[in-house]
Amino acid sequence: MPLCSRRHFLYGSSFGLAGLGLLDLISREAAADTGPPSKPQLEPVRYDLAPKPPHFAQRAKAMISMFMVGGPSHIDLFDYKPELARLDGQEFPGQVAYDNPAQASRLVRGPIWKFNHHGQCGMHLGEPLPHLAKVADDITLIHSMRTNINNHSSVFAMNTGQGTPGRPTLGSWLVYGLGSVTQELPTFVALTHPDGHPLFAGENWTNAWLPGIYQGTVVRPTEPRILNLDPPDYLAGAPQRAQLDLLRRLNDRHLAAHPGESDLAARIANYELAARMQLAAREAFDVSGETQETLDFYGIHNDGTRDYGMRCLIARRLVERGVRFVQIFAAGQTWDHHNNITINLPRMCTAVDQPSAALVADLKRRGLLDTTLVHWGGEMGRLPTVQVPRGADARGESIGRDHNVLGFSMWAAGGGLKPGYTHGSTDEFGHHAVEDVVSHTDWFATVLHLFGLDHKRLSYKREVRELTPTDGAGQVIEKLLA
Repeated sequence: MPLCSRRHFLYGSSFGLAGLGLLDLISREAAADTGPPSKPQLEPVRYDLAPKPPHFAQRAKAMISMFMVGGPSHIDLFDYKPELARLDGQEFPGQVAYDNPAQASRLVRGPIWKFNHHGQCGMHLGEPLPHLAKVADDITLIHSMRTNINNHSSVFAMNTGQGTPGRPTLGSWLVYGLGSVTQELPTFVALTHPDGHPLFAGENWTNAWLPGIYQGTVVRPTEPRILNLDPPDYLAGAPQRAQLDLLRRLNDRHLAAHPGESDLAARIANYELAARMQLAAREAFDVSGETQETLDFYGIHNDGTRDYGMRCLIARRLVERGVRFVQIFAAGQTWDHHNNITINLPRMCTAVDQPSAALVADLKRRGLLDTTLVHWGGEMGRLPTVQVPRGADARGESIGRDHNVLGFSMWAAGGGLKPGYTHGSTDEFGHHAVEDVVSHTDWFATVLHLFGLDHKRLSYKREVRELTPTDGAGQVIEKLLA
């Protein structure tokens, strides 16, 4: 039988018995029809930033994360290894997990700078961090971080709890779980560098599949920090208030007709927040009322520390005013020292050391450190061997270190952590975390615990799945808690 097109089938059947039977069935259904089928009514889900109770008593109420994208060299800053100093210039005696074998070598490079003990706790820190040394008794130094996620995808691990993009960041989870203390400022703020966004840009403050209202707000790195705060002259005062009231009534009516539309609800909430920010944001980002001593403390009047000092001071002002989560970023991946580490590492440390130590000390003297969790670290560390650029001298200034995600260091302070405490260890070469290992999921679980949230109970239903920050992995590291 030859093939028949749909057009030929409909043309032929419309004049046959089959067509007449179909018409009869349609007419009977039409006669029995009492109206269109009722549309299932969705329960309106309204996501907002109203404060929510934690699962249990919380120690931290706000967090400031200083994220050093690229991976600071823990071997030269935090994790002193006498064995590396002894083997300097010799062939590495074990297996090296190279990230880039084309440029890596097996030549051991010991700590480039001296280490000294600091504080009553005797914390061992490298010479490029003289200001951090002054607050050693207030910080918690973790030597045993590990993600096992190669290359810079480890950024996702440290920021979202998983090593893949497209998941909510820590700030979004905290705001989703606890809401906001302030209704006049964004409750999750990202402070970027004047030279540009960090590696992966918006993935660092994304809400992913959480409702849009929990996304981070990016603040401009230079003045004005937030554009368009002032209404036009003809709208100032009562006219603007009347316009906003009308807009709110129209938006509420539209939202009622589209229940369950979380993106729409987030957009409406953001418009309303923008109106409230006109006074609050201007005051929060204006540091002119700070004392000269405070400005000097953060290094704002020195060229090398001005930018980072300003952002650290703004972060402190934001958490004072109820902002839940502030993250301060480097540009690109400027801590990724595959070469010229002897020049670039101390330059980066100079830019951030004084401001970050000042932030800890300033929060403490204002009585805010107990409830504010401060974090400093990147997504990885560096290897104990030399990475040599093509054609370069293995002992020259152009050498660097390759990635190490198997063992690295970071520090934190306040928010219920144990002060003056060094946690865990790497092997004798600083390559592998071997004692009291802290994975990225462990860190997530611990941070959420400090905020009174159980990482396994904090969940969001996406279609039929209940999604959690760590997908059930990770554990709270009790030894880190005060």
